Amino acid sequence: MGGKWRKAKLALGLNLCAYLPRTLDDDDDGERLSDAALLPPSNWENMVSSSHGLRLSKSKSKSSQQTCSICLMKMEQGGGHAIFIAECSHSFHFHCIASNVKYGDRIYPVCRLKWKEIPIWSPGLDPLPSRASMDTVGWSGHDALMDVVDRLPTTHWDENRQHAVPVFRCAEPGVFNDDESLDHLHVIAESKNYTDDTSVTTMKIETYPEVSTTPRSRTYDDFTVLVHLKAAAAIATRNPSPSIHYASLLQSRNHRAPVDLVTVLDISASMSGTKLALLKRAMGFVIQNLGSNDRLSVIAFSSTARRLFPLRRMSDLGRQQALQAVNSLVAHGGTNIAEGLRKGEKVMEDRTEKNPVTSIILLSDGQDTYTVYGTGMNKSQQNYELLVPPSMHSGDNTGFHIPVHAFGFGADHDASLMHSISDISGGTFSFIETEIMIQDAFAQCIGGLLSVVVQELQVCVECMNPSLCLGSLKAGSYPSNLSADGKTGYIDVGDLYADEERDFLVSVKVPAESAACETSLLKVKCVYRDLLTKGMTTSESDIIWIQRPEIAEHEEISIEVDRQRNRFRAAEAIAEARTAAEQGDLIGAVSILENCRRVSSDTVSAKSHDRLCVALDAELKEMEERMASRHVYEVSGRAYILSGLSSHLWQRATARGDSTDGSSLVQAYQTPSMVEMLTQSQAMLLNSPSTQNLFQPLWSSQPKPR
Repeated sequence: MGGKWRKAKLALGLNLCAYLPRTLDDDDDGERLSDAALLPPSNWENMVSSSHGLRLSKSKSKSSQQTCSICLMKMEQGGGHAIFIAECSHSFHFHCIASNVKYGDRIYPVCRLKWKEIPIWSPGLDPLPSRASMDTVGWSGHDALMDVVDRLPTTHWDENRQHAVPVFRCAEPGVFNDDESLDHLHVIAESKNYTDDTSVTTMKIETYPEVSTTPRSRTYDDFTVLVHLKAAAAIATRNPSPSIHYASLLQSRNHRAPVDLVTVLDISASMSGTKLALLKRAMGFVIQNLGSNDRLSVIAFSSTARRLFPLRRMSDLGRQQALQAVNSLVAHGGTNIAEGLRKGEKVMEDRTEKNPVTSIILLSDGQDTYTVYGTGMNKSQQNYELLVPPSMHSGDNTGFHIPVHAFGFGADHDASLMHSISDISGGTFSFIETEIMIQDAFAQCIGGLLSVVVQELQVCVECMNPSLCLGSLKAGSYPSNLSADGKTGYIDVGDLYADEERDFLVSVKVPAESAACETSLLKVKCVYRDLLTKGMTTSESDIIWIQRPEIAEHEEISIEVDRQRNRFRAAEAIAEARTAAEQGDLIGAVSILENCRRVSSDTVSAKSHDRLCVALDAELKEMEERMASRHVYEVSGRAYILSGLSSHLWQRATARGDSTDGSSLVQAYQTPSMVEMLTQSQAMLLNSPSTQNLFQPLWSSQPKPR
């Protein structure tokens, strides 16, 4: 039994990017795993399985002089990296072992010998867990691990903050203007090759009046027109070969808008154990999928926040250094989300150069324990805006706007806070209910960020008939406004991912016609920055007309308009139900959702079994079930509802509950690039030969079903 359990632990350790020490149940022969975590998938083939778990291949272990045992990269004299030879005669890159021993670990990761002399010791943000804290995750029985913990530097107790803090801390620059320079010529040259040889249609505009024919004598106070936008049309090349899909072109690392990404990660004590290991694995996936022109910075926060990794390009060296920074994360302390956000904002604000796409990813599994952000017991009354730096607000007119994509991890996070942060900044909120889903949630998010094709998108809707005026604009969370005379309306959309769609409902007051056979309604114009051509572009729709015969025998309702009415109705019902639930009226909240389902079921689109309507009904039913009791609502209902609300109001895919596979309405907002990245994440484990070999004995040992 011990051998099988060891194999399971090793498999989990490999795929969670965590080192698992040997225990008394393990055999003494065979080589041990390296402490190197977050190895890129390309290096997994250098590892082979044995009856005792995973070990380095013999060719690697016998040639430690040529290969660093931590990063598994070649070591060559004169290659630009210092080589350190330890007392045990093993050699490795100096920066690799310096990172490995930064917390005072004097145990060499391969031979496990105790060192007397170590490289320059540069302690990080927090110390490794103490023996007492390890008891909470069930590791106190692992003598090998606890021996290492006992050798770590001591901590002292901060009476003011009521948490343990490390004695030593690294100095942090006062201004984060040390971001790595961008290779502008490289990016422009690659984009120019395509813009010279292609004809690009970046934005497609379609409009649908609720009816195409209506009697001449009829008046409308709220005649509805659907404005449908879609980014990423096809690119027709000069070659006779089939057209190249725009999304595929920009998804390529070399032919898309590069990204500046800051990850703000919760490493409080509640993140210890499996959570932190899963976070490291997810971050490893993100790092491996960023291109050489993308830049990444890592902020870790617990009771305080610290920049662990400056804004660096994800070149081969940059990835290696970023992986080492993530691997150094240690769970400890309280939860200071506001400080983490402020640090992330500072990285973005102080940078000397800027990539076209910028975003912050925020992950937390707990409640903010350091910031007073409002009074009163009702979460809906708390002022979460105090947590978000003013320059990050989406409505801020300073021109510095960075969306925060927030991820609530587990059952104990503050969903109201995380949703508010994302909504205020123009980002999305995802609920990661099952721990193992964290990598998929990150994958879906960066699949979108790595495919941005449109920025600064503003939609202008203009009345084309002097007798008409606009009634309202239904745009969800997107800022919108009407001119004083009601003739023009504006919607600020911002960024669009490749193949991403947006639907807005425009209400128009239509008078009766005396003799005209048709009435002109609206015209839609989109102004945006095309990230392929790098210039401002304008796209316009045709004028929208409706026929006005004297008598109209049958007014056929547009399925497209009716479908979007149901979506907006559902979003409004979800918001109303959430308010009732926060006030303690769960029965009333469920009643609101049931009434919405009943009304929607009588619509034309629902009766035609429209896919969107079916998904909406299933989602509302799921929300009702998560309001079955106060306990269920507190544990998962609130977060599930808020992630769904975020998705509807921004019309963008979010992770909800324990799934990102489109089992509810997620699929309606997923783009091909999101699906591709999500599929890659889900296939990573299955496509690893070493992991397949490791699990094969476990599978084969199980009795076959009869």
